[in-house]
Amino acid sequence: MTSPQQRDGRALVVIDVQNDVVGAAFDRDAIVARIADLVDRARTNGVPVVWVQHSDQGMEIGSPEWELVPQLERADDEPLVHKTHGDSFEGTELEEVLSGLGVRQLVVTGAQTDACIRSTIHGGFTRGYDVTLVADAHTTDDKSEWGAPPPEQVIAHTNLYWRYQTAPGKQAAVVSAQDVDFSGN
Repeated sequence: MTSPQQRDGRALVVIDVQNDVVGAAFDRDAIVARIADLVDRARTNGVPVVWVQHSDQGMEIGSPEWELVPQLERADDEPLVHKTHGDSFEGTELEEVLSGLGVRQLVVTGAQTDACIRSTIHGGFTRGYDVTLVADAHTTDDKSEWGAPPPEQVIAHTNLYWRYQTAPGKQAAVVSAQDVDFSGN
């Protein structure tokens, strides 16, 4: 398996946009619509789309809660990575999938911002990937009753700090969905 720095491709990574995960998510419909548009644009430009689905005791594989939201449809030839941890790389074949596709840059979308999105962008970055977070295509539930900031602040804070993430030989970026450019992959 090659290291990410030896590759030059990119992939759109769609994390946990499942019925249970985004059922009560902030700005759900608009975010799912942006992700659907990104999926269409990636496919049109020949950029691989990699789907990630979480499962646990409350959301078992094959259950209605586990299924992708009906607005998103995975093509049969697009990889599906099953995970049971927040970081989409931990205990999964995601790294092998990305290596096989020649991917260096991850374009990340999905849910939950303050859990699986954060874990995965950090996990990818520490493994050597360039990681672009799509600012308006990730979401989370309102966890303010447990002391968390409101979801729009969680999303804004994640976008803010990721924009300034640095490490030797790697790039972190935050762009809006309309500014994601899949041409030239």
